[in-house]
Formats: sequence, structure tokens, C-alpha cells
Amino acid sequence: MGGKSSKGSIGRDYSSYGSANSSSSWNQYGYPPASPYPYPSSQQSSYYASQQHHEPAPGSQRTPQHPQKRLDRKYSRIADNYQTLDQVTVALAQAGLESSNLIVGIDFTKSNEWTGARSFNRRSLHHLGDGQNPYEQAISIIGRTLSAFDEDNLIPCYGFGDASTHDQDVFSFFPDERFCNGFEEVLMQYKEIVPNLRLAGPTSFAPAIEMAITIVEQSGGQYHVLLIIADGQVTRNADTRHGQLSPQERRTIDAIVRAR
Repeated sequence: MGGKSSKGSIGRDYSSYGSANSSSSWNQYGYPPASPYPYPSSQQSSYYASQQHHEPAPGSQRTPQHPQKRLDRKYSRIADNYQTLDQVTVALAQAGLESSNLIVGIDFTKSNEWTGARSFNRRSLHHLGDGQNPYEQAISIIGRTLSAFDEDNLIPCYGFGDASTHDQDVFSFFPDERFCNGFEEVLMQYKEIVPNLRLAGPTSFAPAIEMAITIVEQSGGQYHVLLIIADGQVTRNADTRHGQLSPQERRTIDAIVRAR
């Protein structure tokens, strides 16, 4: 599942962290308009190219102290017709999402440069500057919306599609594969790793979904929400015939079916 980096035991470790961050501290992360940036540098290198094979440090695993409620139904549709974040939060609660564990997967494929050239003033969507890029904005907004449902505030975060993983694996935001302590740390660690990444591809959501399946299985089936932040769809090559699926599409569909 998700390549070799998913084969170790995965658990939620409280011993490595301080107290959980309060969601109220997210007031400092707004949704500012993008400001002009210089063009991003192309001098990047693979991030944690060798860390994919790390297993969590001995003694770092534990199970949650309080068993979480499991939902009877596996999925339901939530209409996209809201005007405020508070309305979204209320809708999630009404849909039965009382508590959950969050898992985050972020797209580091090269298409972020092509998409940004058209939509982000000729900059990569991962470009770091004075204002927030689209990924920082998404992390900030989603953090304010979903953090209320994450009881332990520990969030496994993974990247995919860079030069070290392509469409085969994921890499952890930390070389020891520990979890982020709240969305504030997700955002901080995202900004820490981006300068060291080399965007690649192709795009497949399967490694992130497979990693999420591994985490859910090792948690005993607790309810999780997998959040994938990406710039577009799964890779479909021009030579893929009508009515057929690309390898990335097929593996992603298979992973979704298994997750259900």
C-alpha cells in the first residue's frame, strides 16, 4: 500500500508533541489576494529521497485512549451551496461527521507549474512568496473547517508526484514519518519542504488512497477523512484510447473501490 513507506506500523503518537493547537489560532491565516512574485527557481532537488523506507521510531506508536464513534454509512453527498465556513462546519455535523481523524495528501506533480503559468501569474502553484499560494490558502481554509472534527489534532501528511515518488509512492512530511500537530504545523512543514522538492509526475491519487487505507486498517477501522489537494485530474495520456483507462486512472479507481 502506497509503496514501501507504508509498510511500517502507523499510529498516533502523542509523546512527540506538546499540547494540541487550538483552532482559534487560525485567525492569523486569512485568504489574502496573491501579490506579485518573482519567477520560481528551477534549482530544486528531491525531498527525502531516501526517507521513504523509514519506519516509525520504536516506541512511538500508540492507540487512541478513547475509542471513536464509527458511522453506520460509509459516505453521503454534501451539497456545495454554502456561503461561509461556519455553514460548512454545521453541514458536516448534520451529515453525521461528529469526529474523525484527518489524513492529508498534497500533489507535487509538474503540472502545478503548467497550471500556475495560466492561472497564477506565470508562477508555480507551489511558489512561496509574501502572500499565500493556492495550496497555502487551501490548507488554511480547510484547517479552519475540519480541525473542529479532529479530536487528537494529529494529522498524517504526505506528498506525492515529486521526483522521488512519481505515481508509485508517497513521502511523509517528516523524515521520521511522525504526524503534524494541527493544521498550523501542516502549513509550516509544507513551507519547509517545498523549496527542496523537484516536481515530477505522472499524477495518480492511488498512493495517497492506499496509504490512507493502511492507516485506517491499523487504527482498527476508525473513521478517517482523506483530504487530497491537487491542481487537476489523474494523468490520462493522449494515446489512451476512448473507453480505456490510463494506468494511473485504473490504479486510482481500484484504490477508491477498495477504500469503500
